[in-house]
Amino acid sequence: MVAVEPLLYTQRLPLTRFNTLTGAQTARPQLFGCSGLFFSETLVLNPLKSVDQDEPNTERFSVWKTRRFEIDLLRPKIMAIVNVTPDSFATHTMGLDSSKGGAQIWIQNSLEHAASQLKAGADLLDIGAESTRPGAGEVPQEEEWRRLEPVLKEVITWGVPVSVDTYKPEIMLRALELGVDIINDIWALRQGNALEVVGRFECGVCLMHMHAEPKTMQLSPMQGDVVAEVNSFLDGRVQACLRQGIAKERLMLDPGIGFGKTVAQNFSLLRQQHHLHIRNLPLLMGWSRKSSLGAVTGQDVGNRVSSSVVAAVLAIERGAQVIRVHDVAPTIEGLKVWLHASGLGPSLSPT
Repeated sequence: MVAVEPLLYTQRLPLTRFNTLTGAQTARPQLFGCSGLFFSETLVLNPLKSVDQDEPNTERFSVWKTRRFEIDLLRPKIMAIVNVTPDSFATHTMGLDSSKGGAQIWIQNSLEHAASQLKAGADLLDIGAESTRPGAGEVPQEEEWRRLEPVLKEVITWGVPVSVDTYKPEIMLRALELGVDIINDIWALRQGNALEVVGRFECGVCLMHMHAEPKTMQLSPMQGDVVAEVNSFLDGRVQACLRQGIAKERLMLDPGIGFGKTVAQNFSLLRQQHHLHIRNLPLLMGWSRKSSLGAVTGQDVGNRVSSSVVAAVLAIERGAQVIRVHDVAPTIEGLKVWLHASGLGPSLSPT
């Protein structure tokens, strides 16, 4: 297995709090997360008024409660994508080669990639074993778990929040029994008994909007007012979770950039992102290397790092608390520039 440098994890907070900027443990906030992004003490992030008039903006959750961690959201969090999928574009663009040496080498490659994402500054890992890119087919449940299990067993021991990207209830159950912290579901817990499974565990949940399903979603994108449709859908899924007994502070929302939407609709979601904080819940945005970026830049998927960083910074500026990315280091560089340009970063030396 991968030998992970202890330094990456021994400086993290106890499991009751992760990357907090409040309380007595704030003397060296730059050590409590790998990204080194930290704000001035007076920061109030995301002051935009919520679209939900029944709940004041002051009640917006500043902590995302997950299985082992309470993740502080007063500064942006970087969720690093780790694809345990031989058909992912990351196989080719990030140095992972599934053709060499069979399953054990593929597992080792995935773990090395996860470790490198943390070393680059990621705050959370999002592990997925089934591609959900447009046109992707379904991976059989046992194959998905065969890919996931050895990777999850290892990264859960690293002392960082671990998310599993799956929509299959049985995979959710197995992952949660292993001890993962977050379920990240493109179907927003609409498959089988997913709601019931997640309701049994005090884990974090990310609910995403998707029009249609991955294999066909871009053949006939959604019509009409994208913001209204996304809000209506996500509000319905939040209500379903609450009825199931899943606490509100465990929920994160994702409008689903690129999932059954046109290029114009995706950019409309970015432009009007401040209207997406349903019930004052936090937002996760996933713009990384999406085809909409290629549509406006003319770049193929392997050359969309710059545009992905710009989109991530804009998403944070418009109120996102978590950004899901392939390219951690350049994203952090972009956010550091934004922090200082916004006057939200730590004091700089006059020299």
